[in-house]
Amino acid sequence: MSPGAPPPAPALPPLYAVRQTFPRPRVADPAAATRAALEALGLERSLRRGQRVGLTAGSRGIAAVVPILRAAVAWLRERGLEPRLLAAMGSHGGGTEAGQRELLDSLGIDEAAVGAPVIPCAASEVVGEIAGGIQAYVARSAREVDAILPVNRVKSHTSFKGRVESGLTKMLVVGLGGPAGAEQFHRLGQAELPRLLVELGELLLARLPVPGGLAILENAYEETAEIRAVPRQGFVAAEAAALLRAKELMPALPSDAVDLLVVQEMGKNFSGTGLDTNIVGRARIQGVPEPERPAVRRIAVLDLSEASHGNATGVGLADFVTRALVDRIDRQKTYLNCLTSTFVVRAAIPMWFDTEREVLEAAVRSLAGVAPAALRVVVIPDTLHLERCLVSAALLAELRAAGRAEVLGGPHPLSFDARGRLATRL
Repeated sequence: MSPGAPPPAPALPPLYAVRQTFPRPRVADPAAATRAALEALGLERSLRRGQRVGLTAGSRGIAAVVPILRAAVAWLRERGLEPRLLAAMGSHGGGTEAGQRELLDSLGIDEAAVGAPVIPCAASEVVGEIAGGIQAYVARSAREVDAILPVNRVKSHTSFKGRVESGLTKMLVVGLGGPAGAEQFHRLGQAELPRLLVELGELLLARLPVPGGLAILENAYEETAEIRAVPRQGFVAAEAAALLRAKELMPALPSDAVDLLVVQEMGKNFSGTGLDTNIVGRARIQGVPEPERPAVRRIAVLDLSEASHGNATGVGLADFVTRALVDRIDRQKTYLNCLTSTFVVRAAIPMWFDTEREVLEAAVRSLAGVAPAALRVVVIPDTLHLERCLVSAALLAELRAAGRAEVLGGPHPLSFDARGRLATRL
């Protein structure tokens, strides 16, 4: 070792492959379930032949979104209605029409796939305001349809907790609000977001022709668990009930106490924050306490997904990343996303190293005082797919006692290829 060089990193512990088991309700035929939910809404009572119906298409990855939208479009056409897809994604896609189309194309959502034209929602207008002068924005293109049918996955939000979080109401307030609506909403103050989301949502429901919506719930395996009809009457209450069910179906890390979490890939296609804050136990929002559980001491992220198109929102949740990840970052997209949300720390680039080996060695070195054999290490492919993980021996006894996971094999010594890339991976 040369003079002045850091001491060698502690040895990385070998890992065991495990498979977690989560509740797994599944919809066998998403298209049929979509049709059944639309029938339950009784839309024939409120819509007339020839009317234009806008179905919302968001920027989140939803497992069966294309067959669900395609089935909804077909059902509406069969009743003489004219469906179209509204690109309801707030500031995502860079807040431009071209960016919105590009993002939806990457999700497989286009006219050829679903049978209806895609209408951008980049420009918006004010349709009212709530107490305090807070305005409700709606995309101009959404004002040109006769009915708006929000379609979205209902799930736990990554930045706030409330009666409703990520789902249909937020799709109306933020998604259809366009860049202006999204920017205003995220500047309202973290503590106020849950209340204001409901107030703005109820105002929009009163001002817009929303006959109901479709709430998509997914299980921990990224499969469609339910498709619920959300009627206009009691819209928020019905969505709140769907959210409670969605939280019951969420995946989780194998343990609530982890020394080192290694995420092979982060990205917007896995979570709106790149790394799901509900999974990693970090929010990085100034003035807001971090969650007590899960407690993860260090997070190392090895790459940014291609599907993120350079948007590295959430990279600031990590402690260590690779040069490969940093080289993929599109600063304009990342900064716009984090400036809009006001959570600027989430765009901060952590310590980065040329190779994955250096990243992991630095992460272990930072955990000084923990013997390699005692390190609680978890490796996951991303924060969405948590069925299969790699864990260190220090976690095995806990997992076996809880009956939460099946050990598939190991121990597997951590190895790297000639370029320093982790060879022991999922």
